[in-house]
Amino acid sequence: MTTDKDDLEPIEPGTAQELFLDHKATDCTDSTVQNHRYRLNPFVRWCGEEEIDNLNELTGRDLQRYRLWRKEDGDLNKLSLRMQMSTLRVLLKWAGSIEAVPQNLYDKVMVPRVRPEERQRDETLDADDAQEILEYLSKYEYASKEHAVMALLWQTGIRVGSAHSLDVDDVFLDENYVQLIHRPDEGTTLKNGKSGQRPVALTPDVAEVLAEYIRTHRRDVTDEHGREPLFTTAHGRMHGNTIRRLTYRVTAPCYRDVSCPDCEGGESKCPEAVSPHAIRRGSITHFLTSDVPVDVVSDRMNVSRKVLDEHYDKRSEEVKMEQRRGYLDDI
Repeated sequence: MTTDKDDLEPIEPGTAQELFLDHKATDCTDSTVQNHRYRLNPFVRWCGEEEIDNLNELTGRDLQRYRLWRKEDGDLNKLSLRMQMSTLRVLLKWAGSIEAVPQNLYDKVMVPRVRPEERQRDETLDADDAQEILEYLSKYEYASKEHAVMALLWQTGIRVGSAHSLDVDDVFLDENYVQLIHRPDEGTTLKNGKSGQRPVALTPDVAEVLAEYIRTHRRDVTDEHGREPLFTTAHGRMHGNTIRRLTYRVTAPCYRDVSCPDCEGGESKCPEAVSPHAIRRGSITHFLTSDVPVDVVSDRMNVSRKVLDEHYDKRSEEVKMEQRRGYLDDI
């Protein structure tokens, strides 16, 4: 069933944005809602410049013109443009459900395809996708090894080597943190050696996931050094490559039965699946977007401020500007 244009109820772009954000706020975190706002602000601005004061008037041709304008106006790379157009598509799908635009208009949003080599260079797990993955795991695979690994990697932003190095005794559930320790003589190392040793705080929810994983799903085995690894297989400590394969599998939309138009070969070949490094990059960007101070993120993730700025901070310049504006408004 489609909605005839005569049945649409007039709505201004800015009003639609606010109603959509209110809708998302019912089941999304504040930072996720803020991300949606940042990505939709250019669209609302463009509508103003084009004198489009009623979304009922939008056509597929308008959406094409906006896509080209946004690419030039924001000087965006393909990944950033893909993210912004995907968010616009979600807005228009919601708008169709409240008779603000034709129901099939969202299908006319052209979301750029990104080649694998382009993804790998700048690949980042988006906060919205991370939340969807964790919500799926929490509902259907609570405290499984997949849930425990993903929750820990996203919430802490630690490297695969750090997750691989953890023992059960390094998880302090009552105090809600994990302790990272460099143990080269016992088969596990941290990338930055002893300087990478640190406690990393957990939220109570993630601590509870780890606690339940240890109680019910962790294989009770020791490694060749007599240690009790946190993440295990039937053969002992879970290898770093096994953790990588797990993240590729779990982050594929196909894993949670979400359609992926670019996918041709199932979870193992899904182009939407991401690496642990993309999870780390996404986690860091998520913390920064949530207004956590850069120095705090730098210490938590064990990465220098220079490297963080050059390789991990994937906030758009517009997001940074809006965050600065938030501080300046209080002066």
